[in-house]
Amino acid sequence: MTEVTGGIEMEEDTSGKIKKFLYINRKAPYGTIYALESLEVVLIAAAFDQDVSLAFLDDGVYQIIKGQHTRTIDVKNFSPTYRALEGYDIEKLYVEKESMEVRGLKEEDFIVPVKVISTQEMADLMESQDVVLSF
Repeated sequence: MTEVTGGIEMEEDTSGKIKKFLYINRKAPYGTIYALESLEVVLIAAAFDQDVSLAFLDDGVYQIIKGQHTRTIDVKNFSPTYRALEGYDIEKLYVEKESMEVRGLKEEDFIVPVKVISTQEMADLMESQDVVLSF
């Protein structure tokens, strides 16, 4: 059975099979709702026992940097929420190496442990998923 939810056509899975979901984060953490919406959707998917992975590319790498101060822009700093992902069994977090390096970041700049992978490895990761959602 095919279902359309939020403009996304999905096949209903009645077998109970766990699907592999990859959420790609490409936007800076503030100024749009993409980062916060992605985080909320990731937590929902994990609550349904799906195999969830997160990838950070382009300006999305800024979502997980340490030391975010949002008081001057008058929005809540939601970056500490990324530390809670492990409690939801979300432990597969990937950062594209090229996005990280172009922005002058290092692996130790991130608030959570990540696996840094190349652009080609990121493409391979996307290819191996059942569902890929980009925010």
